[in-house]
Amino acid sequence: MDNKLRRSADGIDKGYVVGVDLGGTNLRLALADGHGEVLARWSTRTVGIKAPDEIVKLISAGVDGLAAQTGLGRHDLLAVGVGAPGVTNAETGVVIATSYLMGWRDVPLRALLESALGLPVSVDNDVNVAALGESRTGLARDIRDFVFLAIGSGVGAGIVLNGRIFQGAGWTAGEIGYMLLPGLPEEAIERGRPGALEGFVGGEGIRARWKSLWDETKTTLPMDITATEIFDHASAGETLADAVLYDSARTLAYAIYNMALILNCPLFVLGGGVGMHPALCARTRKILEARGTRAVPKLVISALGEEAQLIGAIRLAMDTAIAHGAVRL
Repeated sequence: MDNKLRRSADGIDKGYVVGVDLGGTNLRLALADGHGEVLARWSTRTVGIKAPDEIVKLISAGVDGLAAQTGLGRHDLLAVGVGAPGVTNAETGVVIATSYLMGWRDVPLRALLESALGLPVSVDNDVNVAALGESRTGLARDIRDFVFLAIGSGVGAGIVLNGRIFQGAGWTAGEIGYMLLPGLPEEAIERGRPGALEGFVGGEGIRARWKSLWDETKTTLPMDITATEIFDHASAGETLADAVLYDSARTLAYAIYNMALILNCPLFVLGGGVGMHPALCARTRKILEARGTRAVPKLVISALGEEAQLIGAIRLAMDTAIAHGAVRL
């Protein structure tokens, strides 16, 4: 489908759409009207569920649950948009390789969902979908060139160039978790496994580094804390936590700086549970600004927060409805 970004005011004149945010631990759905306004939500856990047909059943149950909440039927729905983790062929709707949390390979998710739901479906990488959401209703609204950086357990980028999601020849554009930088491991990584950058600035990588540095003589904090908790304590002046924050921010700043030199995007938006932490953004911004060159982009925290992927999935569904004949407002 055409992935050209349209103005945030666009909508459809009648009917409803469903957005799906598919993650390794949670599945979230939202039903929205033709303006993109959310009318109902549904969610469930996906921990331990890996089989594609089971995920399809859950999504079908969610669609029916949303319809029941709003008194609608499937005949009132125009399309479904899905954000899926990992490398995804947005033209065919095939999930080529997900993160290690699910381990999918070449799953025809769009075809499976269209068969189960009887509705047009579009599927794209979850970070690309988040970038779509940010471009329509967030801080990147109507900006033609920007990068959405999602940093949670994993790390990925949704790249928008000249008003379009840049997918790449093999649908792997934005898989920056595999980026190599000085000081990061250089071993070859199996497809779908965490890459070098992800292993350092992703949530699990930050936790692992904290544990490797932890010593009861250096800190009164426990060994087993999360990345965001580490950053919280860094903000409060805890020395070891601050060292971990600085290392994370410096490596992230280098990655952003290198991407900015190549892409010349003026804006980078931080999303994800780790990426949106104010301390990480502030420290990364400070390191970037110290470069003192014209290549330094503006760095901001996503205005949509944890909703970016779900809102983007709704917008993807709206685009799909338009592509299948719905009349645009």
